[in-house]
Order: sequence, then structure tokens, then C-alpha cells
Amino acid sequence: MGLLEKLKQGLKKTSQLLHTDIRDLFKTKGRLVDQAFLDELFALLIKTDMGVQAAQAIVDEVNAQYRARVVEMAEVLGRVKGKLKTILEQPASPINFASEGPTVIMVCGVNGCGKTTSIAKLAHLFQSEGKRVVLGAADTFRAGAISQLSIWADRLGVEIVRGAQGSDPGSVAHQAAACAVQTGADVCIVDTAGRLQTRQNLMQELGKIHRVLGKQVPGAPHEVLLVLDATTGQNGISQARRFTEAVKCTGIVLAKLDGTAKGGGVVAIRQQVGLPVKFVGIGEKAEDLALFDAASFVDALFEDLGP
Repeated sequence: MGLLEKLKQGLKKTSQLLHTDIRDLFKTKGRLVDQAFLDELFALLIKTDMGVQAAQAIVDEVNAQYRARVVEMAEVLGRVKGKLKTILEQPASPINFASEGPTVIMVCGVNGCGKTTSIAKLAHLFQSEGKRVVLGAADTFRAGAISQLSIWADRLGVEIVRGAQGSDPGSVAHQAAACAVQTGADVCIVDTAGRLQTRQNLMQELGKIHRVLGKQVPGAPHEVLLVLDATTGQNGISQARRFTEAVKCTGIVLAKLDGTAKGGGVVAIRQQVGLPVKFVGIGEKAEDLALFDAASFVDALFEDLGP
């Protein structure tokens, strides 16, 4: 399955919502672009959770181009999609691999955001590229987290460094990075405990893990990926800001995109936080991870609705 097809599957719930509402917007052939029309367009865009800022920018664009004109759905859709692609546009942002030695990736996020599955998907992706992967189970607060990551490691056939429940997560991170160096691994992915961004002491602990990794491998962590649950929509904005303040996040993995009708939340996050969205999770399987591409994302969002 290609990228666009995967995104279509992942965005199905959001796309269906838009499909119904936009068809309702154009019940009659042609529609006068007046204030009533613009208000309806704004309301349906807001329902996807893309945020007031993005929705207003799109409505302003439509207003400037078509005010007092009778328009067809295809005309408006073309303008909406073009504006959205501009808002979401970002430089190609794959993983920043180290020039030599292992590439260390630190993964963080709140409880239940989909971190463990996202790590497994990343490991599978790197494996498919011929890279050797080591996982570090530095979420030592929850026994289930170590167990879940271990199950994925066994399933994928990758090495994992574990610590006992309650042990120092910084120590586990250190051991995982050391293991990657000693075994000649290409990538070391370090899990961290899920935490609320408002818990200052736990956020400070993330900073400690970040520093430990830098002492073990020069330049590490090379990536700090924040996993956000797509079903939370715009609530991800405050998470992204606080985690970035704590550990200088370099990108976002948007998980559970297939489980929400709020797929537009990525627009608000991208626009207001500025972090690149690197990957989107679009299913439960190890291969259900797609490199984010703005044009493909928008096309999938408006699937079967015209150009």
C-alpha cells in the first residue's frame, strides 16, 4: 500500500466528516459566497479540530477570491486545499542520522499517547532499511511498559536493554546507548515514562536522560521525538510546547490518526508549535507508520471530493 492509500485509510474518519459536511454546503448547484456561506465553511473546518487560526485563514482566502460570486464545490475545494498545503508546508524532515556511530532517538509523550507502538513501528521501519536497532526500556515506572516493549522487541527480533521496575531510567538509557556502541548498532531508540507535561519534577527527569545520552554518545540524542495522540486534537499543542521546553523536541510522531475524526488537529499543532511532523501512525501493525507529507495529507483529507 502506497503512502497516499495509507493516509486515506488513516484519515478515513476525518475525511468522512468533511465529505458529509461539504456535500451539505453545496446541496444546490452553485452557491453564493456570502457571510452565511463563509460562516458555515468556518464551522465545518473547526469540526476537524484544525483550530481557529487555520480555519480563519482558509475562510479569508475563500472570501478574498469569491465574495459575492456563485461558485461550484470544486472551485472552493481547490482553494481550501491549496491554503491548507501552504499552512502545513515544511521541509522534508526524515530522521537526522548521525554521521558516525549509532543514531540515538529519545521518545517521549504523555501516558497512553501510543509511545510503545510508535517505537515498535520506528524499529520496524529502520529494520526494513537494513539497520540494526537496539531498544532502551527506560520507562521503569510502569512494569507494563517494559513488558510491552519487550514483546515488540521479541516480535521484531531486535535487542532490548531493560532495567528493573523502579530503577533509575537514566541508567537504563546509558546502558542502552552503551550497548548500541558496543554491538555496532545503527540506531538506539530510548523509551521514557509517560508523564503529564504539568509535572515539573518528571519533566526535569527527561532533561537528565537527555544529558546522560549526550555523555555516552557524542551529539546524542540526535532526535527527540514527541508522540502525540491524534485523538486529542488541539490539546496536543500544550504538550508539544512543554515537552519542547524540557528536552528540545525535534519532531512529532502523530499516533492513532486512524482512530479520530479530528485529523485536522495536526494543522493547529504544525501552525502554532512549529515542530515538524515527521511520522503519522495509521494503524496497529508494525508497518502502519507513514512519513508525513503535507500534500499527500491534504489530498487524503479531502478524498473523493474533487481536485
